[in-house]
Amino acid sequence: MKKLAYLLVGMLFGIGMFKSGAASWFRIYEMFQFDSFHMYGIMGTALTIAVIATYIIKKKNIKDFSGNPIEFTPKEKSVPRYLIGGIFFGLGWALGGACPGPMFALFGAGFLPILIAIIGALLGTWFYGLIRKWLPH
Repeated sequence: MKKLAYLLVGMLFGIGMFKSGAASWFRIYEMFQFDSFHMYGIMGTALTIAVIATYIIKKKNIKDFSGNPIEFTPKEKSVPRYLIGGIFFGLGWALGGACPGPMFALFGAGFLPILIAIIGALLGTWFYGLIRKWLPH
């Protein structure tokens, strides 16, 4: 039953990404050209909802579906880590025309050329796993 719930939430997320324009290459291009507020509005709304949800989860000690406590572990903060990672993520996003969420929404909508970006993202993640121990963390 949980897997069905996850599938339905994923489908709703994909539909939302597609209908909001967040999966549109043209919207992403506009964002990187600073020609439109649309994508910044979507990301700002998502960030606001995430901050509020995190606050509520911490304040009320909400548990996950299995009854386990939800734990937030502090991240190690370093400029090189976020600078290098952000550059690679941004380059992939700009070159592929989509970040990971919209990539799968585009695939689900039938845009098969996005498979090239999905394969590239998977290979990049695999490569990161190979070289992770030598990167600044």
